[in-house]
Amino acid sequence: MPDPTRFILIGTSHPGNVGAAARALKVMGFTELVLVAPRHADVLRQPEALAMASGATDVLDRARVVATLPEALEGVDYLCATAMTPRDFGPPTRAPRELFATLKDGGQRVGFLFGSERFGLANDDVYRCHACLSIPTDPGYGSLNLAQAVQLVAYDWRQALGGFPVQPRTPDPALADAAAVQGLLEHWQRTLVEIGFLDPAAPKKLMPRLNQLLNRVQPTREEVDILRGLARSVGKPRP
Repeated sequence: MPDPTRFILIGTSHPGNVGAAARALKVMGFTELVLVAPRHADVLRQPEALAMASGATDVLDRARVVATLPEALEGVDYLCATAMTPRDFGPPTRAPRELFATLKDGGQRVGFLFGSERFGLANDDVYRCHACLSIPTDPGYGSLNLAQAVQLVAYDWRQALGGFPVQPRTPDPALADAAAVQGLLEHWQRTLVEIGFLDPAAPKKLMPRLNQLLNRVQPTREEVDILRGLARSVGKPRP
């Protein structure tokens, strides 16, 4: 299925931001990047762009460079501007997650519009949009790097579309069964008696309390082996 989302960068000055934006799109599963009148006509092949893409050069390879914004908007049904502060006139300003919750099931081709690093979006470009996205930031400092803004919008939009499952890097550890826990407790009991910490004549519920502790912790098999190793070491005769 074709990517239904388009990310549009207007007047981009720094090749590194283009590469970093491509990387931001790829990690969120988006592929369509369009540049409108970038400062450097060959920005997609510049070394800094390729370096900052860091494996997302396929997004750069597919990216398009166009001369005007109307060319970039062909086929887009719903257009979102990005701006740091609300404007006196123009489309309604919404936080990304708030808007995306209502937009995700519309079946529309959505476009996200980003301005240049130095000047942001021109008013006339914002007026073309259905909504203006304002990423919630600290009121005292709301300036985001272009590629950072692309990453945040791409992340929130992907989450609204259902997100990706988190793949564990390591398998879940196998928990010790009741028999292993009881074996550990018996080992501890022998060792604690040997070192004089536990008086068999007056145990004072020490072992039941340790049993409850282990039940709360739910140790793994490996952890039980470690604790038994500690008990063996503590119980060894000292020279």
